[in-house]
Amino acid sequence: MHSETPLPGGIIMEENRLLDKLSLFGLTRQEAAIYLCLYQHGGLTGYEVAKYTGISRSNVYSALSALADKGAAYLLEGSTNRYVAVPAGEFCANRIRNLEREKGWLMDNIPLEREREIGYITITGSRNIRDKMINMIQSATQRIYLSAALSLIEEFSSALYPVIADRRKLVLITDAKICDEELERGCICYVGMPRGSNVRLIVDSAYALTGELTGSRKDTCLYTGQENFIKVFKEALRNEIRLIELTQGKS
Repeated sequence: MHSETPLPGGIIMEENRLLDKLSLFGLTRQEAAIYLCLYQHGGLTGYEVAKYTGISRSNVYSALSALADKGAAYLLEGSTNRYVAVPAGEFCANRIRNLEREKGWLMDNIPLEREREIGYITITGSRNIRDKMINMIQSATQRIYLSAALSLIEEFSSALYPVIADRRKLVLITDAKICDEELERGCICYVGMPRGSNVRLIVDSAYALTGELTGSRKDTCLYTGQENFIKVFKEALRNEIRLIELTQGKS
């Protein structure tokens, strides 16, 4: 059973989840635990942190030094050195800003990628699949075909709005009427049978992704740039659209 950590304002979240999220911002699990301790109790000495967390004093002092180096804690100098946590919003924003700066340098200096044909790539895990779908949507220059349950499509609304604003063609094949007015006005929508957890995406008739997206780490999708596969994939979507039109009595 997960322990729970109270935060200021009466907010309670699972400690393990908090530690996992903090680790995404460059903290080790031990550093994250000490950061939470500082966040809860305010300025603490290394001895006090060790007492609250049960972590050895030698490990606490090295972790506190690392937290200060990483911009997650400030040292309050006095007769006894105390550490205080940098506010979570400030710490996260600083890390993101620094990563954006490093990304810029990396993009300017990394060797040019050799052009190669994309074969069949298996992408595993809900988060990785979602990231790939967003990158595909953002990279599209002409048209996007997306077939998925409406509830799933709505999760990608923020990525689809720029497509609409740029007047790129957006075709949605889903299972319910779109309620989002901006999305509804900017797309061609076909409402057919329930989609379940299946998702299919084609961008610019050049890249395709198909598979299952339930939110699980076990989700799997196939991504490819193979021309023959995409031709067959597009024809399958066209046939589905024709079937929807016939079922709804459209010309």
